[in-house]
Amino acid sequence: MTTMSHSRQAILAKIRSGLGRGPLPSEAAAALDAAHPAHTRIAFDGDLIQRFIEKFESRAGSVVRVSQHLDVPAAVAAYRERHGLPPRAAVARPLLSLPWPADFIHHPGPAGRDEILSVTPCLAGIAEIGSMMLASGPDSPTTLNFVPDHHVVVLHEGQIVRHFEDAWALLRAQPGGMPRATNLISGPSRTGDIGLVIQLGAHGPRSVHVILVKENT
Repeated sequence: MTTMSHSRQAILAKIRSGLGRGPLPSEAAAALDAAHPAHTRIAFDGDLIQRFIEKFESRAGSVVRVSQHLDVPAAVAAYRERHGLPPRAAVARPLLSLPWPADFIHHPGPAGRDEILSVTPCLAGIAEIGSMMLASGPDSPTTLNFVPDHHVVVLHEGQIVRHFEDAWALLRAQPGGMPRATNLISGPSRTGDIGLVIQLGAHGPRSVHVILVKENT
């Protein structure tokens, strides 16, 4: 039993004593410990994938859909060409085995201050709010999410969950336990502090682009 459990029991015992009640029966205590509060969740209809896309794009993010995981390098190349970016990037380790072009210079991070582009996987997409959940770790340093001006995120359709709470459940179920940092990304960084004019790239990427993969492998 943890110290927190002892403290909790001591506090509850004092409350019950003050109310003139005896110790809580073990069965009732076990039932309370097993209970998990359920939040009221937003009800919505329609396709989860389409809702995610619409919500994400409404905040200046962009999405492209591809058929399979092997299409990711071509989608990254198309994004680079559209934005006039050089053929180099910080690519998270889980994506290094993809068939990147021979002239594409890439490393697994972390991202330095001169990094222009990063490509990362993510843990989940959340249809309710159109955001992505990214977990930090040796294979995907947090700097990849915030330092480069351009952040490309690889998301599989099967990773899109309905509600915010569903994504937290996935995070808690990770084999390595909870990560040191969890980032929720809803689009490019922005601020309106300067003259009340929205500026992109204030505290992170100026552009966040999602490659949405149909095949969940």
